[in-house]
Amino acid sequence: MNALPLVGVVMGSRSDYTVMKAAVEMLREFGVAHEARVVSAHRTPDLLFEYAEAAAGRGLRVIIAGAGGAAHLPGMMAAKTVVPVLGVPIAATALQGMDALLSIAQMPKGVPVGTMAIGAAGAANAALLAVAMLATTDAALRERLVAWRAARRDEVLSSTLEDEVGR
Repeated sequence: MNALPLVGVVMGSRSDYTVMKAAVEMLREFGVAHEARVVSAHRTPDLLFEYAEAAAGRGLRVIIAGAGGAAHLPGMMAAKTVVPVLGVPIAATALQGMDALLSIAQMPKGVPVGTMAIGAAGAANAALLAVAMLATTDAALRERLVAWRAARRDEVLSSTLEDEVGR
């Protein structure tokens, strides 16, 4: 993608990409300029601070941050930037993402993180929410989003339970 990124997709480790690729794929589908990087709150805190502090100046309009376990990445990112942060909990421990969900959702007043569902559905929805946010000032993107949602509606309306019963 040649355009400067509007959305940053960050994750705590390379293994998180198995979940976060759902966000990247959705952004690609809408043609939204983005970047994807590993930025660990625990292993590379200086990089996290640098990334967050430079985000607005680089033109990022939304950051999607995925993390598992203690899941400090979304909250720390939100603490260091005014760019909206959407947090995606990742099932990385025996608690299957509940620990990450609670960590991301329980932000103190003044440091908001938009908290999504655990896993790939949450990552895809984070990208869709980012698209909707960007579409408030981009008519062409808004048209693509409206068409995409209409296509999902039409898929539901055209399917029947009889299609499933025959399988």
